[in-house]
Amino acid sequence: MWSCERVVGSALDVEEVLGLYRASTLAERRPVDDVERFTRMLAGANLVVTARTDEGRLIGIARSVTDGAYATYLSDLAVDAAYQSKGVGRELIRVTGEAAPQATIILLAAPAAVDYYPRVGFTAHHSAWTLDGPEE
Repeated sequence: MWSCERVVGSALDVEEVLGLYRASTLAERRPVDDVERFTRMLAGANLVVTARTDEGRLIGIARSVTDGAYATYLSDLAVDAAYQSKGVGRELIRVTGEAAPQATIILLAAPAAVDYYPRVGFTAHHSAWTLDGPEE
């Protein structure tokens, strides 16, 4: 079995989280080869929920930034491919929402996950915009 809990992002083992991102395919869209930047990503998130097996294996993470009152930006939802379709992602989202119950959860879906989010209660919002940071 597995369970979810809220944790402090900066307290996580970065290599363990990087392994999860690679096992979930989220590594395709995240700077997993830049450990220093990835470490800052974990430390900068003020709402992090992890899913672990009873044996302690990290199988999922929801990494968010929230004001706790109006908006929660769920920037990463990663579930190990071996544990997908078992309710892990749904539970990570639920625990994230419980941490800031008045806030709306906002996310940008990965192309492969576009069909997942409506199945777990999200509504499409067609006026989202992004502004990329400087090229590296």
